[in-house]
Amino acid sequence: MALQKGDFILINYTAKVKETNEVFDTTFEETAKTAHLQKEGEFYEPKLVVVGEGWVLKTLDENLETMEPEKAALVEISPEKAFGPRDSEKIKRIHIRQLLEKGINPAVGMRIEFGGKNATIRSIGSGRALLDFNPPLAGRTLVYDVTVTKKLETSEEKIAALIHRRIPVAEVEQFKFVIQDKILTIDMPEETFYLEGVQIAKRGIAMDMQKFFADFTETKFVEAYKAEPKPVAEPQPAPEAEAKPAEAPAAPAAPAEEVKS
Repeated sequence: MALQKGDFILINYTAKVKETNEVFDTTFEETAKTAHLQKEGEFYEPKLVVVGEGWVLKTLDENLETMEPEKAALVEISPEKAFGPRDSEKIKRIHIRQLLEKGINPAVGMRIEFGGKNATIRSIGSGRALLDFNPPLAGRTLVYDVTVTKKLETSEEKIAALIHRRIPVAEVEQFKFVIQDKILTIDMPEETFYLEGVQIAKRGIAMDMQKFFADFTETKFVEAYKAEPKPVAEPQPAPEAEAKPAEAPAAPAAPAEEVKS
């Protein structure tokens, strides 16, 4: 059965540039390693998508409605529907000293921020650097090899996936939650208490719940600090009574000396 707008699904994909067969995005860790895309802190696993919400490129999003779970599909996206055509007006040549003054040691292929905009250094020579302010994939035809691995059916599955999307560092099963009187209460695993940006993530989760579960009137987050269990002292055997050495018999009293007059 084909998917439709509003469906919660998990997808695996590998995305390539058609002209070069270069992989630029994937949900598979081994593929990311091979393509030298792996980044520290990145999580490689099926990605949550709500069909029609624009969480992926528009053309890919539209094609999801024609897919069926566990059936692989190829989606080709033209430059006009991806990141647009390349604009020659967005390519500038500057003196390298302008980069050095900003603490940038330039190298070909480096992504930098210059003049408040992101750019790629395309070439270096004669004391100058060629900066390309186009998006890296502008002018490229993209090909997505996509498989819908699962369609989430229950509210519990959807809630857990929305939480994990915002805080992927913890496994889905580590978040416990209950719904009572239209209030969602989420018990946060202790390893998430001090994560950088966790407050922003919780705000995002609350907004997601408000959007996709209109009946919820409130989202609460509980951070419970559990006391470390105290070690139980093992009972020690009672010390055995030490045998006292027998007392030596008292020596007989010495006879009194005779006093002579």
